[in-house]
Amino acid sequence: MDIQIEMRQKWMATLAKSNLNQLETKVAEIGTLPEYSFIRPPEIGLTMVRGRAGGTGQVFNLGEMTITRCTVNIEEVIGFGYVAGRSYRHAELAALCDGLMQLPEWHDLVQSIVIEFLEAEAKRKMETQQCQTEATKVNFFTLARGDE
Repeated sequence: MDIQIEMRQKWMATLAKSNLNQLETKVAEIGTLPEYSFIRPPEIGLTMVRGRAGGTGQVFNLGEMTITRCTVNIEEVIGFGYVAGRSYRHAELAALCDGLMQLPEWHDLVQSIVIEFLEAEAKRKMETQQCQTEATKVNFFTLARGDE
């Protein structure tokens, strides 16, 4: 897969999974943003979530989930935002950041202020969750009993 596609998928996932308050704070730190227009204003819809029996078996429809999507145009570049739930603002900011990340003059600034912070927060949150899960782990063991 193209390295640019992989990088874009990574930052889009980071934006989609981020906390809205943290995202708003970091976007505000960027300062004055370029003008942008909506190609598709934020809208709420449903998507089908699919699963596999046993993780590898037959595909089945698990159910629907609510998503919010948005598409913006920044200097002839199109930014997309798809987020779980019902947050117009989150979808808009995700689309805005995706568009800015595609512009060479904005990429490094958005990467350093927004994306790197959100990735570090996601990593910290995951590590905290792993530690909490590990603390509840129960180790079962069996002693071999001999015939007497």
